[in-house]
Amino acid sequence: MNDTIRLNKQRKWSESKAQSSWQIFKIMAEFVDGFEGLSKLGPCISIFGSARTLPGHPYYELSVDIAKRLAEEGFGIISGGGPGIMEAANKGAQLGGGKSVGLNIDLPFEQQANPYIDRVGSLNFEYFFVRKTMFTKYSQGFVMMPGGYGTMDEFFEVATLIQTGKMAQVPLILVSSEYWGGLLEWMKSTMFKATGNVSAEDLDLLKVADTADEVVEHVLHFYSKNPLQPNF
Repeated sequence: MNDTIRLNKQRKWSESKAQSSWQIFKIMAEFVDGFEGLSKLGPCISIFGSARTLPGHPYYELSVDIAKRLAEEGFGIISGGGPGIMEAANKGAQLGGGKSVGLNIDLPFEQQANPYIDRVGSLNFEYFFVRKTMFTKYSQGFVMMPGGYGTMDEFFEVATLIQTGKMAQVPLILVSSEYWGGLLEWMKSTMFKATGNVSAEDLDLLKVADTADEVVEHVLHFYSKNPLQPNF
């Protein structure tokens, strides 16, 4: 390696380290904005699901109904702020007269804030891990609609935090037995029975619902026996 190449590599490495140091302040700013924006919300339910689900699709309309019913029971609704299931969740929140919050993140070709978020309920994030912290810190329940990699990531993040005691147990509801059934069967047959990588108690954390009535029933039943409180 000649001296010019070595000096260029050292310069780029030094610039990268300097950028990483400044990045800390950007991350801190996102946490501060999120904490200040969400700290006075009151009890909320997060609804996750695909950004690709269009209005008129059964899962979209079911998400609207679920969010509306939960809002009528006094819960605010938090979504990822974008289109698809997220839009349906915010739409249902407004129809039910509840708080409608969107935690938006900039993604290529896919993510833009939907029109059903309250004016004071829209927050933008650059970092996924900061955004997920806001979901888990300020939600008293999680409704998992059908979705892709992002939804799976959010589902297992919440399940892991509850399983490990890093956050309080809250309702964790998978909507559509048709969609989630294969995954749940694999978890039972392989993760639990064949390998013992999860326990029966871990699986009991998950509830399955197919209707808005069942979702609301799970949430209200849980909180008839447990206090509404911050997660951590």
